[in-house]
Amino acid sequence: MRTTPPMPLPVKRSLAKLGADIKAARQRRRITMALMAERAFVSRSTLQKVEQGDPGVSLGVYATVLFILGLSERIADLADVSTDILGLQLDEERLPQRVRVSKRPGLRQQ
Repeated sequence: MRTTPPMPLPVKRSLAKLGADIKAARQRRRITMALMAERAFVSRSTLQKVEQGDPGVSLGVYATVLFILGLSERIADLADVSTDILGLQLDEERLPQRVRVSKRPGLRQQ
């Protein structure tokens, strides 16, 4: 039996919430599990795992299910660099303290 590596509790909770939200969205749209699985080209058992937030299911399957539900527009923004506050702060810390003008001939500041 294949086991998944240990993961932080907040990650498990996020995946469980995602799965529950997917299930609720499917049910609100009155789509059966069989029809959703067929549309996503997966088995019913894989769809069940998605709805349980199973970390062993590929991101591609999650993305396909979200697409079928009409909820895929935000997937591309999950790790958007423009909203990465920590990354932006680290970049700012690495900025040089001073900017020097090059004394080499042919290189002029514009």
